Amino acid sequence: VQLQASGGGLVQAGGSLRLSCAASGSIFSPNAMGWYRQAPGKQRELVAGITSGGITNYADSVKGRFTISRDSAKNTVFLQMNSLKPEDTAVYYCKFWVPLFAEYTYWGQGTQVTVSS
Repeated sequence: VQLQASGGGLVQAGGSLRLSCAASGSIFSPNAMGWYRQAPGKQRELVAGITSGGITNYADSVKGRFTISRDSAKNTVFLQMNSLKPEDTAVYYCKFWVPLFAEYTYWGQGTQVTVSS
């Protein structure tokens, strides 16, 4: 599985960005896609995930501000980020995985999100 992410950039606090990630290759179902982020000096953390059945989960820090969605026909996941804060600054990584099968875990290249105060 190959993942192509896009949509990062620089935005002022309170602004919005939308990330996209398209998966291609051997797409197994059921599966899940999501976004993780890693700030300098910190561990990579889950931001939001969505299963092929549409079940979502979010980190507490982004609930109410970020929305994850997916176009299953195009194997693409989106992350709409609103009300961005400087602490959202990080490299955001797209992830594709098949639950219960750890060997089917794939990461996309990171995309930088920078929120200025």
